Amino acid sequence: MRKFDTKVQHLKYKVLREVARQAWNDALLENVMEIPKMIVPGKIPTMRCCVYKERAILGERVQLAMGGDPENPNIIEVIDIACDECPAAGYEVTDSCRGCLAHRCEDVCKRGAISFDHNHVAHIDKTKCVECGQCAKVCPFAAIVNHKRPCQMACKVKAISINEDNAAAIDNEKCIQCGACVYQCPFGAISDKSYILNVIDLIKKSENNENYKVYAIVAPSISSQFTYAKLGQVITGLKELGFFTVIEAALGADMVAQAESKELAEKGFLTSSCCPAFVQYIKSAFPDLLPYVSHNLSPMAALAKYIKDTTKGAKVVFIGPCTAKKAEAQLDSVKPYVDAVLTFEELQALFDSKDMDIKTLEEGVLDNASYYGRIFARSGGLSDAVAQGLKEQKIEFDLKAIPCDGIEACRMALLKKSKNVLDANFIEGMACIGGCIGGAGCLTHGEKNRAQVDEYGREAFEKTIGDAVAILK
Repeated sequence: MRKFDTKVQHLKYKVLREVARQAWNDALLENVMEIPKMIVPGKIPTMRCCVYKERAILGERVQLAMGGDPENPNIIEVIDIACDECPAAGYEVTDSCRGCLAHRCEDVCKRGAISFDHNHVAHIDKTKCVECGQCAKVCPFAAIVNHKRPCQMACKVKAISINEDNAAAIDNEKCIQCGACVYQCPFGAISDKSYILNVIDLIKKSENNENYKVYAIVAPSISSQFTYAKLGQVITGLKELGFFTVIEAALGADMVAQAESKELAEKGFLTSSCCPAFVQYIKSAFPDLLPYVSHNLSPMAALAKYIKDTTKGAKVVFIGPCTAKKAEAQLDSVKPYVDAVLTFEELQALFDSKDMDIKTLEEGVLDNASYYGRIFARSGGLSDAVAQGLKEQKIEFDLKAIPCDGIEACRMALLKKSKNVLDANFIEGMACIGGCIGGAGCLTHGEKNRAQVDEYGREAFEKTIGDAVAILK
């Protein structure tokens, strides 16, 4: 069974695996320049025009696997030398242009960017074109098309442009670090920084040290990943790697659902705070709505705080599907509680860097949370959990939730709220389509993941949010 959706993910994984393998053996610095040659041996290129360019790009991937550019605060970075195969983006006239006499495209262009050759075929002057798209709308033959790059199509917050070198450029002020561009780039020219070395360092320091324990908090979407093995085997694998124990982030979700439902009833209107990309989007695009964002920490941070508050010497690593969680972990409000963040892609690389076949392991147990905490992983789950939180706490409140599946749906809801025309009192914001199960750091994506999360929720031992949270008292 395939472990990844795409070959680009597999390439990224191979670099992460080799970096981790060298780090376990304390040989990373002396062998780091050899990693591209390990992946592309010989002189025959497998992906690019020549083996030397291929290795140069792999060298950049190695740097990202080791933490990336420390001067760039963004978790997402562009590998410039890998970003040169996509055609230039923008409106272009195709062969469908019939050289008609109407010239509607010329009439509608206010910049004078349209001209015609001796056959009356239209041409667009890129120095004058402002990409308004009016010419495409009026062309009777649909002969003018917009060749947007996959990364630009994926970025719904318009944070990606094309620079003078014809490479993608990310506007850090607009970017919400959701990773949609990372997953959609067909050349792997955009990637997220990895902190896999930090995690290996944490685990190494915990060896033979009883006062230094590394906790793994796993996102509930893990139930839809690693489908070639059983979830219990993944849990055992984490302990084999050196984690002291594994706890469900869904328990943190139960904590948040209980507190957030109470906060909602007190304030009358609220937006969720669980998805860091959604919260960042509010900060950058709808700053006037920031007072409505729930004051609760995300499930990751809430549970990590509980662990740090109750366990001396604890270190916490969050493992999930989300690149934006890496950015959240660097916030002043979260940094004291979360020491590092890994994606599921990086966890797979960690397993394989130790040559660990998790399919052969015994099944461990993961049962800390309720059904409602576990379904936070998919769109609509948070709204269901808040409704349950109100019910269990006997709070009289007429909940009108609007689950926003993807950042475009979030934008519409926030826009309506900013104009006071939103018929809802709770916005559940999920930047990724499908919710966390659609995160860029997932091994696999698809509708089946939602069903797997729901099934995982139904298997929870704790049947109510109150029962799950009671364990912490």
